[in-house]
Amino acid sequence: MLLHDDPAHAFMPYPAVPVAHAGSGALAGLTFAVKDLFDVAGYPTSGGNPLLLALSGIKTATAPTVQRLLDAGARFVGKVITDELAFSMNGKNAHFGAPRNGAAPERIAGGSSCGSAAAVSSRLCDFALGTDTGGSVRAPANHCGLYGIRPTHGRIALTRCLDLSPSFDTCGWFARDAQTFARVADVLLGADAAPIAAPRLLRAADVWALLGAEAQAALAPALGRIEAAFGPAQPAQVALDSFDTMYWSFRQLQGREAWNTDGSFITRYAPPLGPGVAERFAWSRNVSDAQVAAATAFRQRFRAHLAALLGTDGVLVLPTMPDIAPLSSSSEAELEDYRNIAIQMLCSAGLAGLPQVSLPLATRLGAPLGLSLLGPAGSDRSLIAMAEQLGA
Repeated sequence: MLLHDDPAHAFMPYPAVPVAHAGSGALAGLTFAVKDLFDVAGYPTSGGNPLLLALSGIKTATAPTVQRLLDAGARFVGKVITDELAFSMNGKNAHFGAPRNGAAPERIAGGSSCGSAAAVSSRLCDFALGTDTGGSVRAPANHCGLYGIRPTHGRIALTRCLDLSPSFDTCGWFARDAQTFARVADVLLGADAAPIAAPRLLRAADVWALLGAEAQAALAPALGRIEAAFGPAQPAQVALDSFDTMYWSFRQLQGREAWNTDGSFITRYAPPLGPGVAERFAWSRNVSDAQVAAATAFRQRFRAHLAALLGTDGVLVLPTMPDIAPLSSSSEAELEDYRNIAIQMLCSAGLAGLPQVSLPLATRLGAPLGLSLLGPAGSDRSLIAMAEQLGA
């Protein structure tokens, strides 16, 4: 860490190693942190696990996506905590601690990009890199009152970044304001190949129906604000077959890939894994070939379904998460229940490989609550342009 203090407990306790950045560029004057899945020369990469940290060694090369930020003039201030092996949504690392939610200190920051969101929401840096496999940028963005993006799958390189489930893994980032968020987008995304000039809003009616009355009421003014800017949102049905089918298809594919990624490490070294993480890997180990085949076939059908719904100009408006962040005092069972509902809402973008931007447009009980825009493949920058317009 290159900061003098870390009141959010967001940063990994690594010795400070200065990292060179360009003296000028599109991101000059901005500071950033990096989730401890990405390699940064001079630092190890822990993946949130002490044994993996011990095996890491000091990296001699920097992940290309991080290097692009440095080359654009942004100043690196440290690597931040990730949930263990990036396989959680709670932001409670059993080994390195739970970063503090800067927007709602009594509530979880969310994971697995918990340190990234905590650092930005606590104003320790201007933006931070995270990754999103099943919601690991979108969930912390919701919880911490931040702008966050899961980009189109494959649009931003994950070279020299630890995998979890490669067909779902994406590189996203957080910022407190739309202008900073967009400056980073200009560097990491560039322009869309086919920008959306006039978005056709679609209200994801079945996703909204998953919310409780209090969350729906809290988000209603934000929905109205989006409609005032871009026109009325027509109701649409996102789920194919059922949310239950979507949930299990996502979980089975994610689980098989997660075990393929980390199973040999877990089997060989038997590292002590934290609550929730251990159970998810044990479950993932037993996902069958038949389940994977059925889930793969469903994913292909769902991608076609969502592509037809969105066309080239459709933008879904949907709640990012079921509600505000759970309290930090919540039990593991309560957190798992919340996570399971959240996956039903989050898995659409993952299954279809589409971009989703979470906007900090609402609050409930004094805590942030996010609203999302989900668009066609490759519409990432267009969604962020909408966020800029709303944030102006």
